[in-house]
Amino acid sequence: MTSRNRTAFPFFAPASVHYRERFIANDRTYYTCSARIRHRLWEFVCTTGDTAHALRIGVPRSTANGWLLPKEQPILTLSQFGLHVEELEIEVAKLRLQAAKLRHLVRLLFFILKLSGFSLQNCRIPIAIDKSRLIKQIRNSAKVIPLGRVLNPFGLSSSRFHSWSNADACALADKSSCPRTYPSQMTVNEIDAMRAMVTSSDYRHLCTGAISRVARMTNKVFAAPATWYRLVSLHYWRRPRVRVHPAKPKVGIRASKPNEIWHVDTSLLRLLDGSRVYMHAVIDNFSRRILAWTVRASFDTGVTAMLLREVANGFTDTKPNAVMDSGVENINASVNELIESGIIQRVLAQVDVTYSNSMIESWWRAIKHQWLFLHSLDSIETVRKLVTFYVEQHNAIVPHYAFNGQTPDEMYFSTGADVPEQLRIATLEARKTRRAANLQVSCNRCLTEPQLVSVHAPTNTS
Repeated sequence: MTSRNRTAFPFFAPASVHYRERFIANDRTYYTCSARIRHRLWEFVCTTGDTAHALRIGVPRSTANGWLLPKEQPILTLSQFGLHVEELEIEVAKLRLQAAKLRHLVRLLFFILKLSGFSLQNCRIPIAIDKSRLIKQIRNSAKVIPLGRVLNPFGLSSSRFHSWSNADACALADKSSCPRTYPSQMTVNEIDAMRAMVTSSDYRHLCTGAISRVARMTNKVFAAPATWYRLVSLHYWRRPRVRVHPAKPKVGIRASKPNEIWHVDTSLLRLLDGSRVYMHAVIDNFSRRILAWTVRASFDTGVTAMLLREVANGFTDTKPNAVMDSGVENINASVNELIESGIIQRVLAQVDVTYSNSMIESWWRAIKHQWLFLHSLDSIETVRKLVTFYVEQHNAIVPHYAFNGQTPDEMYFSTGADVPEQLRIATLEARKTRRAANLQVSCNRCLTEPQLVSVHAPTNTS
């Protein structure tokens, strides 16, 4: 609503004659016509300067003469009242465009807020002035939007909002609640003393509960251990207790050729009836190929020597290093006899070398969790069939990640030297085929949009 005066109606003058004829035809009096008609009558008198018609329908003479005075008389009306239809349509289009922009902007802000995971449900606002500003903005928004819709996107409950609104203003910005309301809470000085003790290197050999007891004995802070734990978690205090670990090798022992280093180990497997099955295997360090394996129903200390003799049969110019642990199946008379014959050389993991026997142990973990545990292990025959299949797949079918696509058999027998290059070429060809296939796919939108054509400037061949 705006203020208007008598000189603000230039549009009425051309239509004054038509309006007068229409008003006379209606044959209304000044006191029976509506307020809108009275306003039109005032406009007619101010524009034409003729009071005769106003006097005829009962307008007092003093009132009609007052309308002719040059004094401005503010009239309360709409600012868009004098606009034409075209101007009103333009105004409506502008308002709709602004509303659409604001609607999309609000949707984007709500989506970003949802992705960020922000919520006031578990968030405290300890600063009093920030809380007052938030309450003021929520109240202003609640005038045009229901309160529930204002609070839901931010995870703020109506009960918490009303609790904030009804609470007395507290100017202590460093506290989450007013000390006068909760006088038993820890003071600022006590919290500072607790923080100093928790983060001090003088008490890093003590746990948090022991620090609370020391604080009571030294008359610094008298608080329960639960209060200490709660404040440590609330304020994210970090103890100066960074543990120092010994350096670990990132890469284990590695061989430079096949049959240079072997790994021997035994693993235990339980069947469904609770009985035990013992699996023994020998793996080559260079190629990761399983050279020999066996599954036994009982633990036999001579299995290691049997497997090593089976694998080393026919070797004359090579003396492999067999890495094994210090178990009784690896340190016995049969293995000692094999070593004394010069066929192999025994290396005890973490005794003779600092490395562990992790290569064969990782293979045990893979075969158990990726294959054996997926089946019903009801008998030793079932275990042998499953191990046979997995060993064949591991050696000849499945490429190893460390060999650029080569299998352990190809590495062991040196038959896959050209495999990495073949895979590289095949990858490039697959990319070209994929790109060509995607460019050939079209939809209705692609058919309607103009195609971009690369135009090159003609080259001068003269």
